[in-house]
Amino acid sequence: MPTVEFMGKTFTVDEDGFIDAYENWCQEWVQHVKKEEGIEELTEEHTKVIQVLQEYYEKNGIAPMVRVLSKVTGFKLKHIYELFPSVPGKGACKMAGLPKPTGCV
Repeated sequence: MPTVEFMGKTFTVDEDGFIDAYENWCQEWVQHVKKEEGIEELTEEHTKVIQVLQEYYEKNGIAPMVRVLSKVTGFKLKHIYELFPSVPGKGACKMAGLPKPTGCV
């Protein structure tokens, strides 16, 4: 598997750039993905989406569908897509340290 070095840390990633294991997630990873996704500033809204994704994943072992994410965060679907321009399945799940989703997120 390829590796990525960022802020003094080395991360093993898959072919799509997702971290190899949720347990390896850290704030340095968030900063790496933020830069990679072209997000200029992380807001409280970004953090809320990441936390909801992680909590859902820890409880269910998968990422929630984007409609569930919208309902739990209280953010409109359009706003979630604005927060994560490369679509939530790619940007938000990657930033949260989740595996690449197989369904619609």
